[in-house]
Amino acid sequence: MNAESPKITPERSVIRQLDEAAVNRIAAGEVVERPASAVKELVENALDAGAARIEVAYADGGKTLIRVTDDGCGMTAEDLPLALARHATSKIDGSDLLNIRSFGFRGEALPSLGAVARLKITSRAEGAEAAAIAVAGGRIAPVRPAALTKGTVVELRDLFYATPARLKFLRSDRAEAQAIKDVIQRLAMAEPGVGFVLRDVTGGGEGRVVLRADAEQGDLFEALSQRLRALIGSDFADNALSIDAEREGIRLTGLAALPTYSRGAAVEQFLFVNGRPVRDKLLIGALRAGYMDVLSRDRHPAAVLNLICDPERVDVNVHPAKAEVRFREPGVARGLIVSALRHALAEAGYRASSTVSSLTLGAMRPEPAGPRIYQMDRPSQTALRAAYTAQAQLAPGFAEASARFDPPADEKPQAHEEAIEACPLGAARAQLHENYIIAQTETGLVIVDQHAAHERLVYERLKRQRAENGVAAQALLIPEIVDLSEGDARLLLDHAEALSQLGLTIEPFGGGAIAVRETPAVLGEVNATALLKDILDELHDLGDSQRLQSRIDAVLSRMSCHGSIRSGRRMRPDEMNALLREMEKTPLSGQCNHGRPTYVELKLSDIERLFGRT
Repeated sequence: MNAESPKITPERSVIRQLDEAAVNRIAAGEVVERPASAVKELVENALDAGAARIEVAYADGGKTLIRVTDDGCGMTAEDLPLALARHATSKIDGSDLLNIRSFGFRGEALPSLGAVARLKITSRAEGAEAAAIAVAGGRIAPVRPAALTKGTVVELRDLFYATPARLKFLRSDRAEAQAIKDVIQRLAMAEPGVGFVLRDVTGGGEGRVVLRADAEQGDLFEALSQRLRALIGSDFADNALSIDAEREGIRLTGLAALPTYSRGAAVEQFLFVNGRPVRDKLLIGALRAGYMDVLSRDRHPAAVLNLICDPERVDVNVHPAKAEVRFREPGVARGLIVSALRHALAEAGYRASSTVSSLTLGAMRPEPAGPRIYQMDRPSQTALRAAYTAQAQLAPGFAEASARFDPPADEKPQAHEEAIEACPLGAARAQLHENYIIAQTETGLVIVDQHAAHERLVYERLKRQRAENGVAAQALLIPEIVDLSEGDARLLLDHAEALSQLGLTIEPFGGGAIAVRETPAVLGEVNATALLKDILDELHDLGDSQRLQSRIDAVLSRMSCHGSIRSGRRMRPDEMNALLREMEKTPLSGQCNHGRPTYVELKLSDIERLFGRT
């Protein structure tokens, strides 16, 4: 306390009005954090201008050059000086800051960029001559004639040259280039009908194409699926479920991957609100809740989701970079995401990700031992008969014995065997190591983990019983009193009805105290204080709490584990087939309670490829 405080000066400070250059540099610190931030602002301007094709070029991770070229509506020579003025925009009239339908609306990006870098804008509007304007470190040059066919070219050089201290906080060229690519990917997902090209022109010339996404045609899901194939590969699109749901005027569309197509980090979660890319914790929490009992805590779902609503029901002006939003009815938005995802996953039934089969085949494929000497083809029936005849001359009776196999009378296939094989998971043929069921389908074979599969079936049955009969509650002989702040107590009591449906009964006990009268019987002895505080943390953070339900589900999961078929138990053919048929009818049976696959399907063509028969 004896040290001199850096916040207190001996003399009273005088309030001063900052000059325009300082104001713009401060604004640039909020809007332009790194080269990727500049790319985002410039590409959003191009999209707002109605561009059908956008090309972005950068050098040295965007530190020395960013150039954005579009074929949008362009600007006239009279518009160019206004474009560099603070809070000058053509996207809103200023009378309504809630009815915002464009990416940009503040009019801050261009003047902020011009304050910290060397900026040049060349543009041509329809029916007007092309013109250019330049600004360096906040100093604006006069408008000059230029040569351009259509649209706008924005060239940004030497980012942060006017504020060199900011350069020290930038990461490596590779990291900044990756951030630029991530920004372009998200904007390209939001606009499948617009073509995007991203080039690295470090060293000069045409450079290297880092990303190309041609404009897609077709309906919403077809165009989005094709765009995602170009951006993040076909595995996601092949293993994604279409989402299209609506609640109280808010619509959710997009694609969500199967639980067995999960990632070790949240790298394939792309969320949009009215086509605007956002990183909002409410939406991320809702996405996680939708996959709550089909993924373990260390796995992350993959999804591309867009919430569409009236612009007046969402505030996009709560974050400097517009990366977060605030909903007027956050509970409706969150509930829509959770219910839509759970409904889509339940409808997927026993389906599991195709990447599981690919990984299995990759593990089974032997390492190449050298150059291949021959190619084994599948022999035709004519070739087989000729071979049998030739061998029969050497060993009498071989041809007849080889050409036909008659099973014993008690093993003749029954009439319904073919019908069973036509089922999606086929007919059981064998059991390996008393743990894995081998089933034959019309197009290949299926390997089922009997314990994991039956565990999921029992778990889903227990959840159905809970939904039908409710959660049994146990009354406490002496109610437990939990002391909280008055605000926390009111927040919990607002959710008292929902908590009572899960077996937790709470009542006000004066001031900030809460009386816990009943707890869920399935949880046994409960630390009510810790449970209420965990629920409160989620309510504060996400506006909703799944903590109690997740704890109940965890108990049901443990019960299903103990009540399911154990590894090491030998099963009869009818038991194995009954398990397969139950899997086909049960939602989410393609993965166990921890998100691991319950079965692997191998196509006959893949098996033949392993043996070099194709």
